[in-house]
Amino acid sequence: MVKTYAVIGDPIDHSLSPNIHNAAFKEMKMDCTYIAYKIPKEELLEGLESLKKINISGFNVTIPHKVEVMKYIDKVDEDCSLIGAANTISNENNVLKGYNTDMGGFLDPLHRRDIKVNDFQVLLLGAGGAARAIIAGLVKEDAKSIMIANRTRDNANSLAQFANKIGMSTEASLLNEIRDVTNYDLIINATSIGLKNESSPIPTKSIRKNSIVYDIVYNPMNTDLIKGAKEKGATIIYGYEMLLGQAIRAFEIWHKTKAPYEVMKKAVLGVF
Repeated sequence: MVKTYAVIGDPIDHSLSPNIHNAAFKEMKMDCTYIAYKIPKEELLEGLESLKKINISGFNVTIPHKVEVMKYIDKVDEDCSLIGAANTISNENNVLKGYNTDMGGFLDPLHRRDIKVNDFQVLLLGAGGAARAIIAGLVKEDAKSIMIANRTRDNANSLAQFANKIGMSTEASLLNEIRDVTNYDLIINATSIGLKNESSPIPTKSIRKNSIVYDIVYNPMNTDLIKGAKEKGATIIYGYEMLLGQAIRAFEIWHKTKAPYEVMKKAVLGVF
């Protein structure tokens, strides 16, 4: 019997997850399929019930459901519980268990480059669910301090409180107050700015050559922030790398076997 997996969210048309997982299934000769399933914000419970009815084997969760889905699942892992959001769900005998692969997915490209962030001063743009997972990862890796810059001060302050609570020296600022980024070793864009080819969320003229710039927006691959950072000779980490890191972890949670990284990477890059 074919096992079905999915990604749920709204919007969902842009998702690369079906490409990534279906390429892995083909490579591993697995009798599985992966679909994109649009569930509008107010229809999450009904959507989950319909997934259970088709005996879904597992699913990924994207905007806007990552926090809300926590209300409707039976069990959660430690990262999920810490971050307060789930993006990967397994279904075993109608028991839904939530995982958060955002933190591991974010750290994966840093580990692959052997970049140690301990003692790094970090500028984090954005204060949503992904930013929360990123902070948990930076705490785990012993970063020195984080400046959170967001469009609204309340959300930045709220995230800074979370970061301080789990042991990170953190300050909050408004995004439009960030002018000079000379002091930061690692600059992370965890906002959606760039998805629609907007200008960089921060001025790029003061980015240093020995800084690392990590944009979690994966389409377009070369956002305005990435282009500006390249001109300064900074080390670049692309959003598709975090997406791949997340996908690998989801694959290994569901199938209890090592994911075919290179095949999944080709499936992503083939889209651009």
